[in-house]
Amino acid sequence: MKILLPSSSFFGPHSYSLVFLLAFLLSSDHIARGVAGVTPPPPRRGKKEVGKKEVDYEVWGSDQSNSVPGQSAVGVRGGYLWVWDSASIESQINGDGDATPLPCSPEATQGPCDLFEIFPTNLAQMNSDGTPTGNTLGDLPSVGRWHGVRKDPSSNKYVLASIFARGGGYVGIIDTRTKEAIALFRVTNFSFSDGAGDRSVHMGFWSVDGSQCIIANLHGKAVERINIERDWNGDITSAYFDTDASLGLGKNMAVVEPATYFEGTNAYGRQLIGGVRGNYQAADLQDFTPNGKCKENGCGGGVEDDGSAGGRLNNLPICPVPGQEGLLYITLAGGGMLIGDTTSTPMRIVAEYGNNIIYGAGCSGVEVGSKMYMDSGVSASPAGATQSNFAIWSFENTDYLLGAGSFQPENSPMPVLIFEDPGNTATLGNLNGPSSVSDGQLPGETVRRDSHGATPTVDGKYVHTVDRIQGEGYVFNTRNNEGGFTYSLRTDGKGNPSACEAYSVRDDENLPSNDPAPDLTESTPDGKYVAIAFRGPVPVSVSHSAQGSCPGVGIVALKQGGKSGELVTVLRTTNTISDNVESITIPGGVDYVGAERSDVHDTTVIDRTLFR
Repeated sequence: MKILLPSSSFFGPHSYSLVFLLAFLLSSDHIARGVAGVTPPPPRRGKKEVGKKEVDYEVWGSDQSNSVPGQSAVGVRGGYLWVWDSASIESQINGDGDATPLPCSPEATQGPCDLFEIFPTNLAQMNSDGTPTGNTLGDLPSVGRWHGVRKDPSSNKYVLASIFARGGGYVGIIDTRTKEAIALFRVTNFSFSDGAGDRSVHMGFWSVDGSQCIIANLHGKAVERINIERDWNGDITSAYFDTDASLGLGKNMAVVEPATYFEGTNAYGRQLIGGVRGNYQAADLQDFTPNGKCKENGCGGGVEDDGSAGGRLNNLPICPVPGQEGLLYITLAGGGMLIGDTTSTPMRIVAEYGNNIIYGAGCSGVEVGSKMYMDSGVSASPAGATQSNFAIWSFENTDYLLGAGSFQPENSPMPVLIFEDPGNTATLGNLNGPSSVSDGQLPGETVRRDSHGATPTVDGKYVHTVDRIQGEGYVFNTRNNEGGFTYSLRTDGKGNPSACEAYSVRDDENLPSNDPAPDLTESTPDGKYVAIAFRGPVPVSVSHSAQGSCPGVGIVALKQGGKSGELVTVLRTTNTISDNVESITIPGGVDYVGAERSDVHDTTVIDRTLFR
């Protein structure tokens, strides 16, 4: 194992230099000037006054489309990061021209930012003992499909970048102040009984206190952990992949290829940090939960070993959502849920639910007070093309804060069902409704639903969940679980087309316009807006439920104290890079023949006032 820290011979934002520290403390304007000897972060251009609260934030969007030309498939090589500041967003809302995306390197003057601009292709892959594997990032396969960009809630100084192409398994840390790479890892290649060795990073999240990064190794059927250490100012000083913390979710799991990390310099000429610790000896790769039930059905000698209430049929982890005091809510592709404790090594299971209780393919988790709200959606597999699923549950965190070695009985305590659409199909664990709905995904033609992204209002009073197919927001009150408040992202509330219409793709007459296909979401710190990732006409993932016409990030102005909203503009993204994709087939949608490839899946909002 080797952890490479920046040399004390240069002055950077992650250095331990005593000379730098002394100069920093003695300087009266150290915050404004940045760090001596390096290029300072881009100027904060987003200051606005809202009442008495000064607002200075950025909206980030991760674009799954290729940034390397000539590829024969979408979402396989590279990707883009789009960043806009709050001042330019307000200007766009006020009709003063479209916001200009910010740059991510010293030489660039504007965005978007290429994945390989932030994580250079010459970064060297390193074994856990600090020896090189002989590969660079550019040599390795499946470095593409920028699926997630989640912020560090403890400081907003960092984001976690999830690169989702199957077989890749890359996850990186980016400094929000400069947009530079801090660390890059490749997760473990695991095998299990119903599949050969595989890996991918679907989504990664920070623990609430910022001391851990929790990674959904989807195609490896595991949840893994990166441990983070910081200095007195909250700056990351070390990041290491803890292989002994890994929690396997499949059957008969084994390590095919261990996790690795990368060394080299970023776009600012500064060294990445990173390392790998452990040898998987302590990792929980066994088949059974603490209750003696199969983590995933079929691990034992008979059905009596499977979990009750449907058990868990397919444990591809979708989103491991961290809660307070190390809790972890793990959504699963085939339904059911496992709740974990990330503070132990290995991470351990403290509660388990069958898929008749918690349906499959949920992705969003929202914590308000002591409650965690989770949803379910449609499958990303081809079977999802005829599914409809919109349901939301709440969990009481204190029910799972147990002593060392303790755990809850199966399916206990029962979560509270906040909302379940009566038109849900009898799929992914749900026992009621039709077996399928085959009316596609086109707006105005389909009745299918797919709950996905969710975010609380700043005051925590309401939670907004978006329907990816119907293009609307569903809102409920966290005080009393009262719901049913909906607003369309396709109209302005007066029956007129929404802002998506003006920003829609126009190079295929068969593609319906004004179809936002909303995905993941986050509120702005001033309490005025909700930012929502909008998918494109060539959705790289879940194409049967996510085709949209105005790719980018939608800005929804909150109404009625947060109870409703209206789409007021779209931070439009575009990518017409040439490729060798012979045909575009979109199940239930339009087989698009145009040039647009941009496909924004995730968005996050960085509150710059927290570290100014």
